[in-house]
Amino acid sequence: MKAGARVYGTLIISTSPRWPAEVKKLGLDFVFLDTEHMSMDRDQLSWMCRTYSALGIAPIVRIPYPDPHQASIAMDAGAAGIVAPYVETVEQVQALRGAVKLRPLKGQKLQRIIEGVEAPEPLLGEYLQDFNRDNILIVNIESRPALDALDDILAVPGLDGVLIGPHDLSCSLGVPEQYRHPLFAEAIETIIRKARAAGVTAGIHYFFGVDQEIEWGKLGMNMFIQASDMTAFVEQTNRELGEIKQALGDTAKSGQNRIHI
Repeated sequence: MKAGARVYGTLIISTSPRWPAEVKKLGLDFVFLDTEHMSMDRDQLSWMCRTYSALGIAPIVRIPYPDPHQASIAMDAGAAGIVAPYVETVEQVQALRGAVKLRPLKGQKLQRIIEGVEAPEPLLGEYLQDFNRDNILIVNIESRPALDALDDILAVPGLDGVLIGPHDLSCSLGVPEQYRHPLFAEAIETIIRKARAAGVTAGIHYFFGVDQEIEWGKLGMNMFIQASDMTAFVEQTNRELGEIKQALGDTAKSGQNRIHI
C-alpha cells in the first residue's frame, strides 16, 4: 500500500476454525473482518486475527464506530490495521491516529502530541515509530460531509487509506443503490483521484460489478475488498441450484438476497 501497489482481500464472516486454511488458498493479501455489521465478540476476533496473521494474511478490522477505544481493542486483538466507519471530520481521524499510530500513549500526553503542542521525547519518538511501524489506519468515506472534508482528512499524518462504503455513500448522495448513477460515479472518481494524489490508498468493498472495479483500478484505486464468503456462497449456490431446477423443470422459489454491508 505504501508503495502504491494494488492489494486484494475479501470480507470473512465465517468464524469456523476450518475456514482460514481454505481462505489461504485464494492468495489474498488481507482479510476484512467487520465488527460494525457482524456479531463477533473480542475472543472470537482475536482468534481470527491471530490465525490469519499466522498464515501470512493481514487481518484488517472494521470497528463498530469511529472511536479510538474501539480501535485500541481491535489492535490489541491482533489486527494489522483498522477501518473506522462513517468518518466525516479531521478530529475523528486525529483521534484514531492516536490509537493506531501512537500506541500505547493515552490521556493528556497523547492529546498534546496529536494537537502538535508537544513533541515526543527522542527516545519515545523512536519507540513509537518502531512500535507502530506496520499498523494500518483506514477510514470509511461514505457520506456527502466526508466528501466535503476529504482534502483535510487526507492531510492527516499517518492516514494510510480511505475505503469507500458504496451503499451508505449512494444513500447520502440521494441515489440509493444506484451504483451506475453519474453522481455516484463522480464521487468515486473524486475519491480515487484525491487520495492517490495525496499518496493515500483508495479502496472499496464492492460486489455489484467487476467491470466497474476494473475501471476504478485503471483510475488508480489500489485496494479491493471483493464481496464476502457469504455473498459468494449465495451467488454460487443460487446459480447451481437454478441450473439444476431449470433442467428438471422445477419452479425456482423467489427469495430476498439483497445484502448491504
